[in-house]
Amino acid sequence: MSATQDSKKSSTSETTVAGQRAAEHVSKQTCLYINLPGLGSISLGPPDQLVYFAGVATLAALEIIEWPIAVLIAAGHLLAEQRRSKTLHAFGEALEQA
Repeated sequence: MSATQDSKKSSTSETTVAGQRAAEHVSKQTCLYINLPGLGSISLGPPDQLVYFAGVATLAALEIIEWPIAVLIAAGHLLAEQRRSKTLHAFGEALEQA
């Protein structure tokens, strides 16, 4: 392998690591954490997501919607959020490589 290829491969690897660190930094800034004795710090997720789940749970508790429907709504929201997060992470990595 030539020196140029080694340099390019090293640069790509460093960019990926930098992108992962940036994503972790943003995640830490946007999530709520609680400290539990013996367990340490536990992430509760972003505040807007907690409010959404609380709203769905309240609707189910008041029997406005059924519990299975509430679980499906919450699961769908989690899957959509996970997909969006992966897309944003890949976009950030692409920007760093450009």
